[in-house]
Amino acid sequence: MGNIKTKRIFVAGHNGMVGSAIVRKLEKQDHIELITRTRQELDLTNQKAVLGFFQTEKIDQVYLAAAKVGGITANNTYPADFIYQNLMIQCNIINSAHQVGVQKLLFLGSSCIYPKLAQQPMRESALLTGKLEETNEPYAIAKIAGIKLCESYNRQYGRDYRSVMPTNLYGPNDNFHPENSHVIPALIRRFHEAKTNGDKEVVAWGSGTPMREFLYVDDMAAASVHVMNLDKAIYEENTESMLSHINVGAGKDCTIKELVEAVAKVVGFEGDINFDATKPDGAPRKLMNVDRLESLGWQYEVDLEQGLSLVYQWFLGNEDSFRT
Repeated sequence: MGNIKTKRIFVAGHNGMVGSAIVRKLEKQDHIELITRTRQELDLTNQKAVLGFFQTEKIDQVYLAAAKVGGITANNTYPADFIYQNLMIQCNIINSAHQVGVQKLLFLGSSCIYPKLAQQPMRESALLTGKLEETNEPYAIAKIAGIKLCESYNRQYGRDYRSVMPTNLYGPNDNFHPENSHVIPALIRRFHEAKTNGDKEVVAWGSGTPMREFLYVDDMAAASVHVMNLDKAIYEENTESMLSHINVGAGKDCTIKELVEAVAKVVGFEGDINFDATKPDGAPRKLMNVDRLESLGWQYEVDLEQGLSLVYQWFLGNEDSFRT
């Protein structure tokens, strides 16, 4: 056993929802030494600091899960922060990894890279075929640039830098802030507080008819490790040099109404649920085509109700930290 080399793996963004799930997944594997840095220890937007880190740490692989993220309101309010910080993080990590000879890197993007009116389910080939959704265009542009950075280093330098595009994710370490959280943590918090306060009704935004796809974050982490560890020839066979990203999702969706009812059931809220159709619905459907990933031997495991139950248990265990 002494001749198996321990891999030094840097997980950028290890405190975030996705990064922490990747850490949980990698911690279970042998011959891996995880390298992490908090924001205070390493400013990923600082080019000199990031290059210095790579020059001293002798990294073998990188999972690039660090990003500035937020909901529609945050994206609309701080577009400059979203495009600048994400571009800087990606440029610094990908270029520094290349400079010191790191051959393997996995970049995590977002389903918002696809055009607003992309045909459903969204295939990888939909990239750059139409206009983006206005509210998060700066963030989406940064994520598209990340994919193209990876592809460009592969084409010019023969690197093995891969990209995965997750659907809507939820799980432990999600953001449960009342104003700027995504739909699942927002609903969990709302129904929990309604149950605690003895409220008779909860009002959900919109008509309840839009369709959305959700993936439990530990499934996303498992898919990320699966894609990272694929044989290079197999990865290249199933992708194209300028269309190299892989969608990660469940490949099935539900209506917002079904989601709202599932959350109410998991939380144990027994009052009435009403929908305020004067509030915006967003896109009618956003579903990932995951044929490419399934052909590479991976499928999700945690179904929505089981995942919601796991997240609610985590929320209850950490509720004190959410008080604002």
